[in-house]
Amino acid sequence: MVATDAAAIAVAVFTAQLLRFGDPVRTAGGWTADVAYALTSLALIVVWLVALAATRSRLLRNIGTGMVEYQRVLQSTLFTFGAFAIVAYLLQLQTARGYLAIALPLGLVLLIVARGAWRTYLHALRRAGRCMTGAIVVGGREDVLRVLSQLRSHYRIGYRAIAVSMPGEPGATPRADESTAAVLPFIPLDDVARVSKHRRARAVIVAGSLPGGNDAIRRLGWDLENSQVELILMSRLTDVAGPRIHMRPINGLPMVHVDLPRYSGYSHVVKRLFDVSIVTVALVLLAPVFAVIAVAVRLDSPGPVVFRQERVGAHGTRFTMLKFRSMVVDAEARLAQLKALDEGNGVLFKMKDDPRVTRVGRFLRAYSLDELPQLWNVLRGDMSLVGPRPPLPSEVEQYEGPVSRRLLTRPGITGLWQVNGRSNLSWEDSVRLDLYYVENWSITGDIVVLAKTVKAVLHSDGAY
Repeated sequence: MVATDAAAIAVAVFTAQLLRFGDPVRTAGGWTADVAYALTSLALIVVWLVALAATRSRLLRNIGTGMVEYQRVLQSTLFTFGAFAIVAYLLQLQTARGYLAIALPLGLVLLIVARGAWRTYLHALRRAGRCMTGAIVVGGREDVLRVLSQLRSHYRIGYRAIAVSMPGEPGATPRADESTAAVLPFIPLDDVARVSKHRRARAVIVAGSLPGGNDAIRRLGWDLENSQVELILMSRLTDVAGPRIHMRPINGLPMVHVDLPRYSGYSHVVKRLFDVSIVTVALVLLAPVFAVIAVAVRLDSPGPVVFRQERVGAHGTRFTMLKFRSMVVDAEARLAQLKALDEGNGVLFKMKDDPRVTRVGRFLRAYSLDELPQLWNVLRGDMSLVGPRPPLPSEVEQYEGPVSRRLLTRPGITGLWQVNGRSNLSWEDSVRLDLYYVENWSITGDIVVLAKTVKAVLHSDGAY
């Protein structure tokens, strides 16, 4: 990563120099602007690399997940050019603005692309069980099993449980879950620090509370001092995104503030403006694609080009959702004949080889092109670019308990359900992802989901 960072920065600054000043011209005497800017470029590379190291942008626990890594790349980039501007001002150095205007954005883009490529490679290694940090999970039985399940399903964060400790429980070793026969070693709490130093454990994860409360956790931290082991406290604040949590220690009392979700106000106005601006541009650029798909649908099978279906929107309002028709005209009438072959999640009917899907429809569904007319729904205000999956009225009638909270915001063309398996998700997982989005959405998160949607669509995962 250090090598690719250096290469990205070097390409950016020397490209900026070349585009701004052209090919170097050798002269018989004296320093030339080309030589001066070559030295400036070398200095800029060094300072930029130092800034990347100083902001700990390559810290192991931040690599591979979340936005912290990219935020620190941005911070180091802004710091580098801020420092460069200050030095140039103090020393009265004349620096071409075009040079900086090219080097800064180009270097930032190349750095993020390189980091993204490494992240993709790291995820592939971790999917195969490599590049993982061994961890000992400590806590009550239910909390330990919860953390084991989360570590396994979120392999990208890079922690793998190698042992457990359950103070107050009998010495029986818990299995990670009912689907695996792998049994983890059981370690008494007093031996956790000693064992972690001799095994390939680089983290101790405290799940929930321990007998003895905060004093037990403090003693465990003391025992782990002067070692290479991380101490990680898993909060019981499940399904609460990081930006909503604020720590405020007061006289040794750590107070955790949790921002309550809001469903109106300034942030939602910004979200609406974001949707309208993106959709307006998309409708103009995609007009030729709409025309080609419309012709293909009409030639493939008789019937209308656009399929209209009633869905439930924010706060229970009804609206007509638009899609390119991907099934035969009498698809709804033939549904009863296929109920016995349902491969869905118990609420939604899904079938991988549904005979009602047309040839063109199968292609459209594989790459979610049938969803494109929903851009018009977004422009009208029925939907959003990102949000919970738009439910059918028959689904809403089956909602129980907190499931109805999915209707607190506009449904989306895409969402967490789209980038985490689509039709492969169980009903419970689909609801959990939608509820998480409703309470934790942000503009930055929407941009991330849109980027991940492109990847999910190209791979056609769970699309049928």
